[in-house]
Amino acid sequence: MNRPGCCDNYTRSRLFRSAAAQAGQGLPQIESGMPMPAGTGLTRRGFIAGAAGLALAVYGAGKTPLPFFEDGIAEAAQSDRILVSIFLDGGADALSLLAPVGHPRYRELRPVLALDEGDGIAFTEDPSLRWHPSAAALAQLYGEGKVTVFPAVGYTDPNQSHFTSRHFWEVGELDTDARTGWMGRYLDLVGSETNPLQGLSLSSSLSPSLATLDKPVAAVEGITGYDLWSHASEPVSDEMFRSFTNMGSMKSQSPALDDSRRAIRATNIVRQTLANFGDFESPVIYPEARLGTQLSGLAALLGAGMPLHLVSVTADGAYDTHSAQVEEFDGAIKATCDSILAFQRDLEARGLQDRVLVQVWSEFGRRPEENGSAGTDHGAAGVAFLIGSRASGRMVGEFPGLVNLDEDDNLRHTSDFRAMYCSILEQWFGHEAAPIIPGAAGFARPVLIK
Repeated sequence: MNRPGCCDNYTRSRLFRSAAAQAGQGLPQIESGMPMPAGTGLTRRGFIAGAAGLALAVYGAGKTPLPFFEDGIAEAAQSDRILVSIFLDGGADALSLLAPVGHPRYRELRPVLALDEGDGIAFTEDPSLRWHPSAAALAQLYGEGKVTVFPAVGYTDPNQSHFTSRHFWEVGELDTDARTGWMGRYLDLVGSETNPLQGLSLSSSLSPSLATLDKPVAAVEGITGYDLWSHASEPVSDEMFRSFTNMGSMKSQSPALDDSRRAIRATNIVRQTLANFGDFESPVIYPEARLGTQLSGLAALLGAGMPLHLVSVTADGAYDTHSAQVEEFDGAIKATCDSILAFQRDLEARGLQDRVLVQVWSEFGRRPEENGSAGTDHGAAGVAFLIGSRASGRMVGEFPGLVNLDEDDNLRHTSDFRAMYCSILEQWFGHEAAPIIPGAAGFARPVLIK
C-alpha cells in the first residue's frame, strides 16, 4: 500500500531495494537506467533468513574462518573514531527544515507551506534562514557549535529519481554500475577480516553504503531487547540456536551448503555478542521513536567498548511529501532531531562525545515551489548535517537564494556531497580520500572537524 503523499515510483523503489538487498535477486526495472543497490547479487554474500526466520545477517562470512569471528569481535579494539550515518528517506524538504524566510519569492513560492512570521529559531550564520520549529533540538545543538550545516548540497546534473540519486550518495560517485558503498570501500582498505561489527546496518538488510568487496559487515534490525526470532517454541528455539554454534565446523562436499553453515554460525556469534544489551539503562531520556530506540542501544554498545566503526540507520518517517506535507514532515523531523539531541547527550554522559560524528543526509531536496496539494515535488539541492562535539559548527556553502534557480526551477547546489565524504575520510578518519572517492582530487575540502 502506498503511503499518503508518496509517489508511486518511490514506493516501488523501496520494495525493489528491500528485496534485492535481502535476497541478492533483482526485480524488473521500474525506471529506465535504474541501478542495482550496492552489494546486490554478489555471490560472496549470504543473507541469513531461511526457515529459522533469523533477524540478522553477516555479510562476507563465506571467506573468513568462523572461529576468527568470535575471536575477532572479542579482541578488536573499539575504533578511535566512529561515524553514524542517518538517512532521511524520500527526499527531505530543505526549504522547510532551514526555511529561507528572508529571501525574495519565499512566500510567493510557498503560500501554504511558508513559516509564519517569527516562527522557528534564527540561523545565526545567515539570518535570512530560520530553523523549522520541529527542528528545535537540532537548532539547540547548532547553537552549541556542534552542527555543521550544508544548506544546499548536491551534485552537477542532479537526478530526480529516488533510487538513482540515493545510489549516487551511497556509492560516493555518479556511477549507476558501482557495486560497493563509499563506507564499504573504506572498510576494505582499513577494516578487519574478523570483526563484522566494524560496519553495522541497523536494518533488516545491508545498507548499500556499507557494501564491501571482501571485509565482513553485519545488519541487525535492532539492538535493544535484541535476539534472533524463530517460529519455534522457546525450548525448541533455544536448542536450535545452540546448534548453530557447532554448524560452522561441519564439513560438506557442497560449497553452497558449507557457506550457509558458516554464515549461520557467524550470525549466532553476533547474536551472542549483542545478547546482553536488552536491559541496559540509558543516562538520558530518549523520545518514543524508532530512531531514539536504535540510538539508545547504539550508545550502550559504544559505552560497553564494542568494536564499532561505521554505523548506518534510517530516520523515522518518510519524506516523499507530494501532498499534505505539514502532517508528515513536522512529526518525522521532530522525532529525528529529538533523538539526535538525546544521543549527543548520552555520548556526553558516557565521555564518548569526542569519538562520534553523526552525518544526516537525504537523496535530494524538494522543489522551491509548492504544488497544488500542499506538498512539494522532487527537487535538486538538499540539506545535510554533521553533528558532534568535534564538528566544526560552520556552514559549508552559502544558501543560493530563490531568484537564480537552475534550468528546472530547482535550488542550485553550493557544495558537493563527494567533497563532504573526502573531508570526512581525511579529517575525521585520517585516511586519504583518493582511493575511495573517484575524482577526489577535483573537490575542494571543506573544514568539517575542529
